Amino acid sequence: MALHSLRFRLVDSPSSFGAKRRARRAAWLSDTFPDLAEMNVLDLGGRVESWAKVPVRPAHVHVVNLEPLPTELPDWAEADHADACELPKRILGRRYDLVFSNSVLEHVGGYERRRRMAEAIRELAPEYWVQTPYRYFPIEPHWVAPAMQFLPVSARVVVARKWPLAYTPGKSYEAAMRQVLTTELIGRAELRYLFPDAGIRNERLLGLTKSLIAIRKSSSV
Repeated sequence: MALHSLRFRLVDSPSSFGAKRRARRAAWLSDTFPDLAEMNVLDLGGRVESWAKVPVRPAHVHVVNLEPLPTELPDWAEADHADACELPKRILGRRYDLVFSNSVLEHVGGYERRRRMAEAIRELAPEYWVQTPYRYFPIEPHWVAPAMQFLPVSARVVVARKWPLAYTPGKSYEAAMRQVLTTELIGRAELRYLFPDAGIRNERLLGLTKSLIAIRKSSSV
């Protein structure tokens, strides 16, 4: 069996181990925020279709993403094409019950942009949930490559182009470089600094911290 097919079976398919981990995380979210079904949620960097699959769906979800917008939306959702680090005034002027972000913080492009995104998250709602892969987990999760995050940029580009467990092995040098330069895993100290009013939850795999979740509940504000 080709390694790329193995990646699909382990990470990307609806019945994969990765899908089961995502379902578990969705259950954590609803357990953490018992009123989720009545909430107005801002999702920075997510997709509307992801919310259609969760066991508990918020009353309203506003998705903000740089990807093309869906052509049709359910009545419980809205979507905007915008940068999570440079939100337009029409969004910054609103208030939500919860801001949600999953595996986005590591892609926004450096510390200063992460800081701006974190500031917006902390201002837009009394509660938030921000998940990001942990820098010191031994497997880089986007390419499923051991210790890739600790390599020099030039070596990471080679891995991005050649490693068979990558999403799209064989991509051009320019595309691989862009992807590498916009994927920067962060550690616990930076996450605590960005979200000083949050508790940090560990998501573990085989006893090791795989990702971190910064959580603020209104009772802890």
